[in-house]
Amino acid sequence: MDTATIQPKSLKPKQKNEILYFAFRNAKLRIGLGIVLFFLVLTFVGPKITKYKPADFVGPSSFHPSADYWFGTTSFGEDVFTQFVYGLSSTFVVGIIGGGLATILGMTIGFTAGYRGGAVDEVLNILTNVILTIPALALLLVLSAYVKVRGVFIESLFIGFTTWPWAARAIRAQTFTLRTRDFVDLAKLSGRSSFKIILTEIVPNMASYLFMTFILMFGGAILTAATLDFLGLGPTQGTSLGMMMNMAVLWSALPLGMWWWFIPPGIGITAIVGGLYIMNVGLDEVFNPKLREM
Repeated sequence: MDTATIQPKSLKPKQKNEILYFAFRNAKLRIGLGIVLFFLVLTFVGPKITKYKPADFVGPSSFHPSADYWFGTTSFGEDVFTQFVYGLSSTFVVGIIGGGLATILGMTIGFTAGYRGGAVDEVLNILTNVILTIPALALLLVLSAYVKVRGVFIESLFIGFTTWPWAARAIRAQTFTLRTRDFVDLAKLSGRSSFKIILTEIVPNMASYLFMTFILMFGGAILTAATLDFLGLGPTQGTSLGMMMNMAVLWSALPLGMWWWFIPPGIGITAIVGGLYIMNVGLDEVFNPKLREM
């Protein structure tokens, strides 16, 4: 993201219309949003167009894709398409909860450190740097190994509590550039509390930046969850795209030539995360006048 996108102005109706105009014209934003929406719709529609459940034994084992089994079957005769559409919901839940929690924690610490400065900033900056030096994936591996019964919600909390430092540092840096502006000084002179000044003067001027930060954290949470699931440290019940690839590896899908077992979940994760990043690049161009195509 280009940090120059933040301007100390409120979004008036004319500016909103201008943003919508450039948003509709931006090809990257349309492509990224289209990809994400396609999988989001499939998350809700998919379970309604399949008559099976992810763990049902529906037909012959290791059967290739056909008219009866669109994505083929597993070594246990389970329908891969059914597992795929049910696994999509876990992907989006982890993205929303894990990415949302990381964004909220990053905003809280970033705004507090950037606005207050001094000793408060020093303490919070040290805390952020300490968390940054700890490999998040290694910490998640240890935590997941100690929690024997895990679900998507628990996994999302793990991810949210360990991936917020990047957002905190980025938001802190942006808050530094805004806290000395005239409109913030004027709000201080009016006697408003620090919380109210951050909420009413700084946050609105960083709305586009915060939205793009959430999208990045959303995609990062999905990738982290897929890694944990693939390593067998994801949810202990239910299904997810990462767990599908884990099972495919455990039961030798690659040596047996059962490409239909691991290719669909791999494409699903890649497409969703790729769509989010393309969307983010498009939003950056929309919000930043310097990057707009003339």
